[in-house]
Amino acid sequence: MQRRRFLGLTAAGAATAALAPALTACGSDGGSGSKTLRVVAADYGDNAANSSQKYWDALARAFEAQNKGIKVEATVLSWTEVDKKVAEMVRAGKAPDIAQIGAYADFAATGKLYSADQLLTIPTQADLIASIARAGEVGRVQYGLPFVSSTRLLFYNKTLFAKAGIAKAPESWDELQAAAKKLQTAGVKIPYGLPLGPEEAPAETMMWMLSGGSGYTDHNGTYIINADDNVKTFEWLRDELVGKGLTGPGDPSRTNRQDVFNAFCNGQVGMLNGHPTLMKQAEAKGIKFGTAPLPGKSGRAKATMGVADWVMAFKAGGHREEVGHFLDFLYSTKNVLDFTSQYDLLPVTSSASGKMRADSKQERLKPFLDQLENAEFYPVDKTSWAKVSQALKEKIGSVVAKGGDPASVLGEIQRDADATEQAGNGR
Repeated sequence: MQRRRFLGLTAAGAATAALAPALTACGSDGGSGSKTLRVVAADYGDNAANSSQKYWDALARAFEAQNKGIKVEATVLSWTEVDKKVAEMVRAGKAPDIAQIGAYADFAATGKLYSADQLLTIPTQADLIASIARAGEVGRVQYGLPFVSSTRLLFYNKTLFAKAGIAKAPESWDELQAAAKKLQTAGVKIPYGLPLGPEEAPAETMMWMLSGGSGYTDHNGTYIINADDNVKTFEWLRDELVGKGLTGPGDPSRTNRQDVFNAFCNGQVGMLNGHPTLMKQAEAKGIKFGTAPLPGKSGRAKATMGVADWVMAFKAGGHREEVGHFLDFLYSTKNVLDFTSQYDLLPVTSSASGKMRADSKQERLKPFLDQLENAEFYPVDKTSWAKVSQALKEKIGSVVAKGGDPASVLGEIQRDADATEQAGNGR
């Protein structure tokens, strides 16, 4: 779910600043022979009232009540800084015991992480949804433990569609453009929301690559960022959406996911690609919306993007046994559903997923659950992905501007990705 988060939400700055001083040391022995586990996690809330800090604090207290002698200190930071902060802690020799962030592969490749089978009981490990768990492997060994997952669908404003005379959600690019033109004629400010800003550019990029029949990697896991299909996809975006003014007055390269979500919730956006969290935000503002599979080049896209955020356990603190107990607790069905239900996310365990499907109150999440079957994930098993993701954040937005050169920019990112891969393989 990298830095663009499929969640695309950040904590209030004041709350983050207040928590930052806690990032000082790895797990330690507390008083009276107790052990203290230090957890650093990302915030999925969009304000202080629904900050994930509340979940982690409650989880810690419940765990401590059942495990005397183990203390848990959790620090929650915004997605804009949590990956960077954890990397800084690791470089300083102060890795947390547990991190819940966006990427694990580089830490795994340098031997800093415990593997899943060193931490989890067999029932817990077996309960992880296999297709998502495999995305946590490096060299066929699982180091990244999926925390939550998400898939993407096309969201559309039913009220604006009716106003523009659009009968149904588009299934192809031509239909999407035609709908966007009708929305534009009807006076909709942003017919199609295209967030290629730094918050989640890799996600929007991947969705469009998939809808164009390609992606970041081929079946062998080799980068194909500058594949012909990908170049053609961004040429179409540049000429047929952005160039025709169908993405609104803003600059897509400076537009972040939450900016577009906010505009959608204010009734200013006709269509956009979104994840389940948008449903709750839109409902809170009284927006009548629908969802549909992503449109593809000539029909519905054959795959959508799946995103998983990751939990990893660092060896530095030496608390393997205590960490394992905590993670088994974290992955209990109740605790998984407590978190996913709060933020409209998808569970990563079979038991929680089955319970969600059976819950009539979660009916609206079933289309997203159905998409997991053919979802493709970020190549997070690659140690190069973090740098590639950053390059996408910095450069991809320029390709849809007037005069933008998709072939040149995608080629540059491809060359950098290949060089990073080669350097990593030679480490």
